[in-house]
Amino acid sequence: MSGVEVERLVLGTLDTNCWLVSDGAGGPLVVIDPADEADVLLDSIGGRDVTVVVLTHSHFDHLGAAAALIEATGAPLLAHHMDAAAVTDSWANGGGQFGFDRVAPPVTRSLSGGDVVEAGSLRLEVLHTPGHTPGGICLFVPARAEQGLDPHLFSGDTLFYRSVGRTDLAGGDARALARSISDALAGLPPRTRVHPGHGADTTIGDEARLNPFWPREGRA
Repeated sequence: MSGVEVERLVLGTLDTNCWLVSDGAGGPLVVIDPADEADVLLDSIGGRDVTVVVLTHSHFDHLGAAAALIEATGAPLLAHHMDAAAVTDSWANGGGQFGFDRVAPPVTRSLSGGDVVEAGSLRLEVLHTPGHTPGGICLFVPARAEQGLDPHLFSGDTLFYRSVGRTDLAGGDARALARSISDALAGLPPRTRVHPGHGADTTIGDEARLNPFWPREGRA
């Protein structure tokens, strides 16, 4: 039986985390958020097979290398159905407002909460977590207790180390983000390793205790 292998690349002017994830047994890669610097990304992938490319949301700083990656590998592009249209439009994905003309190819497969992305023996469960964008998602890899392995969460810009994603951009909704954390993330095992879209890794347990934005009982 295999586990999970996680590689981080920090790419682009906004220091976006791109994740290369596999089953730890030589299986194919899932690439999460191919942010930018396609040459660096492709060099890191080397000759390995890429099964699928997943966007955690539609913002320009998470998709800048998607076109080159898909052209090089032939992998399909996945995103939540509520963000799928925005990835091909530099104004809808936020880039145009900041002077970035970055778009991705059309989404090959639209995701919904409850879907599963598979690569080798790896299974990533799709959690719909709107708030940063309407179609924001997190990808959860459950623990394998028989191996003593921790679960993993690729949280995009929903949850950061001691913070959460901004909600002041088009499509953002602070109340929806708080509900997403409460409904989709707060019930995950405390030892879940969180790999965010920007910044350092953390755990669900640490964020529940120390994140000032974490929804708590009695908080409005």
